[in-house]
Amino acid sequence: MPTVLVIDDNPSVATALEVLFSLHDIDTRAATSPEAGLAALESGDIDLVVQDMNFRADTTSGAEGMALFGQIRARHPDLPVILLTAWTHLESAVDLVRAGAADYLAKPWDDRKLLLTVNNLLELSQARRELERHRQGERRRRDALAREYDLCGLVYADPASESVLVLACQVARSDLPVLITGPNGTGKEKFAQIVHANSAVRDGPFVALNCGALPAELIEAELFGAEAGAYTGATRAREGKFEAADRGTLFLDEVGTLSPAGQVKLLRVLETGRFERLGGNRERSVQVRIISATNADLPALIADGRFREDLYYRLNAIELKLPALADRPRDILPLARHFLPPGKQLDGAAERALLTHAWPGNVRELRNTLQRAALLGRGERIGAADLGLPPASTGAVARLPAAGAVDEPDRERIEAALHRHGGVLAQAASELGLSRQALYRRLDRLGIKRD
Repeated sequence: MPTVLVIDDNPSVATALEVLFSLHDIDTRAATSPEAGLAALESGDIDLVVQDMNFRADTTSGAEGMALFGQIRARHPDLPVILLTAWTHLESAVDLVRAGAADYLAKPWDDRKLLLTVNNLLELSQARRELERHRQGERRRRDALAREYDLCGLVYADPASESVLVLACQVARSDLPVLITGPNGTGKEKFAQIVHANSAVRDGPFVALNCGALPAELIEAELFGAEAGAYTGATRAREGKFEAADRGTLFLDEVGTLSPAGQVKLLRVLETGRFERLGGNRERSVQVRIISATNADLPALIADGRFREDLYYRLNAIELKLPALADRPRDILPLARHFLPPGKQLDGAAERALLTHAWPGNVRELRNTLQRAALLGRGERIGAADLGLPPASTGAVARLPAAGAVDEPDRERIEAALHRHGGVLAQAASELGLSRQALYRRLDRLGIKRD
């Protein structure tokens, strides 16, 4: 049950409010002086304060109430406070609301208006606490993950990124091939490095090859090496990436671009661990952990006959699916700040512009945008104009709530949460960051049955 602290020198005020609130499942505590009120705040959980503005019969200035409000705000910055007085001063009311007061009501109060204000503030306060508990849990999980694994400096904050990262760390210690999929610019090589850094071959080399950056006639020489004279310009023997990665990890980026001949030879070395250099006839053996990556739809390429199905299953023992940056919006601002040089900061307009942009180029586009803005922007603060992003589409809104705001769940999210928890309201409310009473009110307002 939520608890309201009433600080008023008139005991009848506390009694009246206690009766009113008790009829609506709200507990009430009373204090008759500012000192007693501050002590009550320190001794127990209080969800909301209703405080008087004058505590001596010979004063109507509101100075005592202003001082008390300042002390409450300093000690409990997130605690909602309703100011209540028989002597209203418009200028004082405006100043205190600007300083963070939740509302300013005159005596005698309107029960309906007061209850509406109190319920809204209690609901908001509960949601904020649930959100903060959720965020603290996230921080604890991430700290534990960073202690147990080498995350190679990965910057992330979104649960979608965290779920992929946890899977990457879990599979790293096996020797199974890993296939990393996702759009261009999402950080596939960074996740490959994390898998390598936590694997049994982490002390060995990490060798990367972009299969899409080489012509088909050279890819075999790059993978397997070549003997002198194997092709025009090959004046001496050279080792390939497999030999360079022996007892380490070979990262094959854009593996979907391999030629049919290259696919056949790659499949053979994956099956046997043996290969021959281009132009040679001596078999060589290596022990290599294979991590591959692609932005292509490999099953579609298989259906078109452009990628071998047996090679796909060899590469895809474990798949890490990296979402586009637009699908992990909580990563945007931490990454943006990471890409800025020391001494540069984003202003509020720039942050809003970053959150509303679609980021078709993903993390790579974000990095380039911030590096360019840091170079061309004047002064320490980077504004929206410095980013050089196209204007947001009409009706576009930031993907994240403003600092301190609560993400209001819509009908679809509420129904999905109820479905996931089998209709158990307490569990659904916890997932949504709401109290059960707050969830009840939303169910009634949206016409959702409570079955």
